[in-house]
Amino acid sequence: MRIGIVCYPTFGGSGVLATELGKALADEGHQVHFITYQQPVRLNVFNANIFYHEVRVPTYPLFDYPPYEVALASTMVDVILNYDLDLLHVHYAIPHASAAYMAKQIVRQKGRRNVPVITTLHGTDITLVGKDKTYEPVVTFSINESDAITAVSQNLRDETYNYFNIQKEIEVIHNFVDVKRFNKKPIDAFRKVIAPNGEKILVHASNFRKVKRVDDVVKIFAAVRKEMPAKLLMVGDGPERPMAEKLTRELGIEEDARFLGKQEQMEDILAVSDVFILPSEYESFGLAALEAMAAHAVVISTNAGGLTEINIQGETGFMANVGDVESMSRFAIELLRDDVKLNAMKDAAYKQARRFDIKNIIPRYEKLYSRFCRMGNC
Repeated sequence: MRIGIVCYPTFGGSGVLATELGKALADEGHQVHFITYQQPVRLNVFNANIFYHEVRVPTYPLFDYPPYEVALASTMVDVILNYDLDLLHVHYAIPHASAAYMAKQIVRQKGRRNVPVITTLHGTDITLVGKDKTYEPVVTFSINESDAITAVSQNLRDETYNYFNIQKEIEVIHNFVDVKRFNKKPIDAFRKVIAPNGEKILVHASNFRKVKRVDDVVKIFAAVRKEMPAKLLMVGDGPERPMAEKLTRELGIEEDARFLGKQEQMEDILAVSDVFILPSEYESFGLAALEAMAAHAVVISTNAGGLTEINIQGETGFMANVGDVESMSRFAIELLRDDVKLNAMKDAAYKQARRFDIKNIIPRYEKLYSRFCRMGNC
């Protein structure tokens, strides 16, 4: 099949999943065309079946805000016609689903056979941005006009039906992880640089937005640090990072907390970690937690959103209510004091991650494509 993938090219979950999906499809022999405004950060391999098409948005004094959606739709039209795409798979509703609808109508007018559009909902496109009355009518319309709709968790599927008047079936195809990539032996030299005296290592990775509650991460680590030697690795960047760094100084733990910024080789960092902390206010799925589990890390998280679909209480990790720093701190301390329990839960986390291995999820997308691409004429 010739598949167009439209996504954000950033470190966010939707862009990561879309890119990894495209790479896996290319490995299976499909021709994959990425359409976005810059090369996706995870698109770091050469494959003869992968093509990248940059969306260029001309700037004119007339426009206070460059019309990206129009440029995106035009680029989709160009790629569909010139590469004879079988379907478009758009990730994140805004503005990709609406741009895809526009592109679909244009190529139809040009005499091209119907181009099916599959829309995958990822989270904040529904739970945050999409609910804004400025965008809601377009989001609802473009989702309903998609030929197929998927959501990355049961929770997100339910949320979408609750907030929008969706008339079509939404199929749940969970996020996935490349277990082979993350299941790697820790680099001893790297761990010794981070924890030279054998300290336990806690990790958090996110885009440092308010919804991630990175201040709770710091507070949990401070509680752990009072009880035992430990190190904290904060991976990522975003608006809440300055606040988090300031908080480490106020709590006197700045020498044990490292802010690493955005990192592409997360598998090396997660391989040396003991506990992954994700105290988010909401996670549509929790891809960062799943990647940590694939690297044999125990997850301590909130029970918000789709996290309950991957993190099993008392088995692969622990969960608490949003903002319950005391409980999450207690879970971390008790776990890190007991190496036998810690290692057993690490093994259980890895076993759970294997359920979501990319090899188990990709066939589901291929089956979906075969139902819709050119309405069975692929």
